[in-house]
Amino acid sequence: MKRLLPVLFASLAAVSFSPPALAEELREVALELFAPLPSTVPAVRDNRITPEKIELGKALFFDPRLSASGVFSCNSCHNVGTGGDDNLETSIGHGWQKGPRNSPTVFNAVFNEAQFWDGRAEDLKAQAKGPIQAGVEMANTPENVVLTLKSMPQYVAWFEGAFPGEADPVTFDNMARAIEAFEATLITPAPFDAYLNGDDQALTFEQKKGLSLFMAKGCAACHNGVNVGGHGYYPFGVIERPGADILPENDKGRFAVTQTADDEYVFRASPLRNITVTAPYFHSGKVWDLEQAVGIMGSSQLGEELNDEEVRLITAFMHSLTGQVPDVTYPILPPETATTPRPTAEILP
Repeated sequence: MKRLLPVLFASLAAVSFSPPALAEELREVALELFAPLPSTVPAVRDNRITPEKIELGKALFFDPRLSASGVFSCNSCHNVGTGGDDNLETSIGHGWQKGPRNSPTVFNAVFNEAQFWDGRAEDLKAQAKGPIQAGVEMANTPENVVLTLKSMPQYVAWFEGAFPGEADPVTFDNMARAIEAFEATLITPAPFDAYLNGDDQALTFEQKKGLSLFMAKGCAACHNGVNVGGHGYYPFGVIERPGADILPENDKGRFAVTQTADDEYVFRASPLRNITVTAPYFHSGKVWDLEQAVGIMGSSQLGEELNDEEVRLITAFMHSLTGQVPDVTYPILPPETATTPRPTAEILP
C-alpha cells in the first residue's frame, strides 16, 4: 500500500485516468483499508435477529413511554429521518436538560467496535440501556420500564413472540435485545460501497481524487474498515490539541471510563458514513461546517495544513459515503391501560 499511494496520488492529479488500470489500482489500495457494507443484516453477539424481534425493537425505538416523562424516545436523539441523529450541538433530554455530548448517528452503528464517544458500551444492547437510565436523557429505571411494558397486553404478546419459550419474556434485557435487532437493520449502502464492489462509475473523478488524498494524507489510519471509522481510540489533538471552543476542557473522554491518565481527551474514532448529513461535528458538536471539520482534523490529528483544494476534494469523497436510508414506517404503538405508570413532567434548570 505504501508503495502504491504516492504513485496513485501523483497520477490522480491529472485531468483524466490514463491508463484505465489506475482506477483498479486505487480500488485495490482502498480494499486494503475499507470494506463494503454487507447486503444482509449482520449477526450480532448473543442476540439472534428475527423478524419478530426487529418489529418489537422498532416499536420500542419509537416509544416515548420508555422515558420517565413520556416525551423522549430513542428516535428523539437518533432520528431516522434526519441522518440518524438529532442535528443539535448536544441533545436535549429529561426536563429539557442539555446533554454533554453530540449524539452519534444510529445508522450503521452495528458496525462500531463500541458505542458512545468514549466506548463505554460494548454493543448496541448495552447502549440501549444507557440513555433510558441517564438522568439527563430519559431518566427512567429498569423496573418502571418493565412495569410500563407489562401494563400493555399488546407489548406482552409481542415480547412472547420475539422471545418464545421464556417464562418471563418482558425484561429490561430483552427490551435492549429487541432495540439492538431493529438498529442492526439501519444500514445505508452508499456509492462508495458500489465502487468497492467494482463499479468504476459509482464515484466521480473528484471523489476518486478525494479518496486518494484521504488515504495518502493519513486520514484512513483512524477512519477505516466497513464503517470508515467507529473503532480505535485516539487523542483529540495527536499533533496539536484544539482550543476549548472545540475541545471542552471538562470532558476528558475515555478517561471517565478507564481512569487512566493516558486516556484523557481520548475518544473513539468517529464513523464517517453519512457524515455529510450529520452536522454538527465532533463530540462537542461545536463545528457545523464539514470542510472546517476536515481542516481541523488535518492540523490536529495529522499535522497537515490542508489547502482549500485538498479540503474540497476530501469532502467530495465524503459525499460518496452518504447512503440510501432504509424505509422505516412509524409504528402504531400499544395503548396505555389503567395500570400504565403515569409520566413525570418537570422542567429542570
